[in-house]
Amino acid sequence: MTEVPVEVKKAPPARTTLPDVWQSFRSEMDRLFDRFGSGFGFPSFRRMFDIEPAWRSSFSLSTPGIDAKDIDVSVSGDMLVLKGEKRQEKEEKDKNYHFSERAYGSFHRAFELPASVDRNKVAADFSKGVLTITLPKTAEAQRPLKKIEVKSS
Repeated sequence: MTEVPVEVKKAPPARTTLPDVWQSFRSEMDRLFDRFGSGFGFPSFRRMFDIEPAWRSSFSLSTPGIDAKDIDVSVSGDMLVLKGEKRQEKEEKDKNYHFSERAYGSFHRAFELPASVDRNKVAADFSKGVLTITLPKTAEAQRPLKKIEVKSS
């Protein structure tokens, strides 16, 4: 028997009306990252990888830190409460365009204080963009550990 080569043509995959699961997943992840970054003045993650017009790149907001005046630290009962808000605006005008960009974000966190913390001596310091909160122990909690002898009978 002789072997004759046969040409096999592959048909293109059939189009379905089902949504593209990976595209949907990517869109959702982009949306989540955009929501996360927008509160801190970061550019959209989608825009980071897309080519934008040359005039646009020079206008994006920088990401400065938050100022001490925009932070509120308080003790309420057994809770340490941190609040803050950051706002930034930039506007450029030229005869051919008007560019305006705004970014803002806020945060609110509450932490339960251990019983050993002296609530009247809690202190906060903001230096070089870092918030340091000092939670001193009460006099009772600072007492040295008393060793208890275990007797055997």
